[in-house]
Amino acid sequence: MAPLPDADRVRIQRGLSRWWSNLREPLNLSRPNLLAAIAATDNWIDSNQASYNSALPAAARNNLTLIQKTLLFCAVALARVSINLLRAVFSEVD
Repeated sequence: MAPLPDADRVRIQRGLSRWWSNLREPLNLSRPNLLAAIAATDNWIDSNQASYNSALPAAARNNLTLIQKTLLFCAVALARVSINLLRAVFSEVD
């Protein structure tokens, strides 16, 4: 997958800013710095996708679509943050 367009990066910035604001969680980053962090994360994902793909077991590497592999990565990352957050996104995780 190609890196996100700038408009989508801004959407992520707005969404994260709203998320943290609703949680009343302080964010010690300015908007430009958050946007730069989003861009760096997006670029890292783009640069490391081959490494992730090769780390997957052969069955997953060969049988999952690119979108399915990405969703798998996101689900594991969300679970590492919070199972409740994973439930909020995917509903059925019990």
